[in-house]
Amino acid sequence: MKTIGIIPARYESTRFPGKPLVEIRGKTMIQRTWEQAGKALEHVVVATDDERIVQAVKSFGGHAVMTSADHCSGTDRCAEASEILSSSGYEHDVIINIQGDEPFIHPGQITLLADCFENAGVEIASLVKEIEKEEDIFNPALPKVIFTKDQFAIYFSRSPIPHIRGKDHGEWFGSHRFYRHIGIYGYRNATLRQITKLGLSSLEQAEMLEQNRWIENGYRIKIRVTDLDTEAIDTPEDLARITGKR
Repeated sequence: MKTIGIIPARYESTRFPGKPLVEIRGKTMIQRTWEQAGKALEHVVVATDDERIVQAVKSFGGHAVMTSADHCSGTDRCAEASEILSSSGYEHDVIINIQGDEPFIHPGQITLLADCFENAGVEIASLVKEIEKEEDIFNPALPKVIFTKDQFAIYFSRSPIPHIRGKDHGEWFGSHRFYRHIGIYGYRNATLRQITKLGLSSLEQAEMLEQNRWIENGYRIKIRVTDLDTEAIDTPEDLARITGKR
């Protein structure tokens, strides 16, 4: 089984234009993300829509492919990159989608996710982490997930799930284990191509979470629980906060 990492990285961003090329202690964000991914995977490719990012990746010895500027999600960008790679003879069985705005992602998380595909029945996989702060349960920016006993996702929501009946919100934390989703995905090659051809679903529209489209169409998402944290950089303020701690 051949596994590759694809890092979707677009230049335009409403909250942080040019984010992949911002420097963090002498290296661009995309280089740091690529280096962290390379500690877990032998083959890592950046999928972008901007020639400036392509040139930056080449400058540090990385591999980049140019994709459409019209993609709505990193999943769609990964699918196009996968097709480009396949058409050039670069065969692969599993794709790990590593967010380009996580320059400090832990390689152990990538390995944990990739290991899910040792089970031939796994089509899609992702990670979750137990919520450790009460306020995070009610933060809509942190998607929550519930899953079965054999760790397949049931549903993703921006609301607290499950609802704890008969208790005030202040009593929820500690009365149940809540999990937040960590936005790294793995897909089998054929499955990735299938899910990007699905139409927008009602649950996806309600929550603005593409994972719900896959579940609504009958795909199973394997869940692994990680103890390691991850911090995405969405704004310049995030960058200052995260780098200030490291």
